[in-house]
Amino acid sequence: MQLSDFDFHLPEELIAQEPPAERDGARMLVLHRAEQRWEDRSFRDLPEYLRQDDCLVLNDSRVLPSRLFGRREGSEGVVELLLLEAVSADSREWRALVRPGRKMQVGQVVRFDEQFSAEVVARGERGERTVRFLGDADVYGALDRLGHMPLPPYIRRPDRVEDRERYQTVFARERGSVAAPTAGLHFTDEVLSRVPSVARVTLHVGLGTFQPIDREDYQNHQLHFERYTIPEESWKRIEAAKRVVAVGTTCVRTLESAAATGSLAGTTNMFIYPGYQFQKVGAMLTNFHFPRTSLLLLVCALAGTGFTLAAYRHAVEEKYRFFSYGDCMLIL
Repeated sequence: MQLSDFDFHLPEELIAQEPPAERDGARMLVLHRAEQRWEDRSFRDLPEYLRQDDCLVLNDSRVLPSRLFGRREGSEGVVELLLLEAVSADSREWRALVRPGRKMQVGQVVRFDEQFSAEVVARGERGERTVRFLGDADVYGALDRLGHMPLPPYIRRPDRVEDRERYQTVFARERGSVAAPTAGLHFTDEVLSRVPSVARVTLHVGLGTFQPIDREDYQNHQLHFERYTIPEESWKRIEAAKRVVAVGTTCVRTLESAAATGSLAGTTNMFIYPGYQFQKVGAMLTNFHFPRTSLLLLVCALAGTGFTLAAYRHAVEEKYRFFSYGDCMLIL
């Protein structure tokens, strides 16, 4: 198969620009693999499809308000920093994307307010910079005060105050992601109270989640590495479950990476595409994805390419809302 085999027509108006009025108010397309059929339901119906011996697995990574706007020292020019990952133990040095990149050379200082500034200390690949935050101000406290939520590029509006809550899962704990594990955005405490068994894992989502595949022979595509951890207690619940229901592609990759390596912590760039034999995941809740992406290929690996693409065509015809703030799909 070639990458072009994973294409479908997506009208731009179906790309959700706003979250649903109620967090758990999304539509849910339920795919029954054994019977090769689907049904149109609501996300609130999810607990009806879970058995007593299932374990629902959530990614509890917390999205950082990692987009910062400041001014270059000695200039009125506005600079945007998107923090990607802390690279020092004290979290004062970060990999970042900067704009405008050509003016942000090593030694340049950016001031965000009177107390908070950063210096470019190194250049990296693909326009990345390493920046060091100056002074002794608490970095995470400053991000909470000054940072903006890193909404995906296909949401064509500035972030708003309410995105701090809505572009974050209700169970987020471990800070470190620069994009939300979006299948988890639908959950409320009320829905979770009706789930028989829950386990938490952490995978910090990087910008690689938006990385396009730029070659027809997609098998040779390389994903970015992302950090994951699975608590021992969570792994025991996962091992004891008769069926593991992963919430989102990040949970799938975390669980399958742990199964493949035997390690409950580390980094993974696991690329799952049709032909992959799943070791842990038996069902998945996921949002709808872009055509020709690693995320769609993972869904096709679990549900079957023909069945998945037929379901996606149905979702387009029925005007399901796509991507981060959109509707969802349950694969059984």
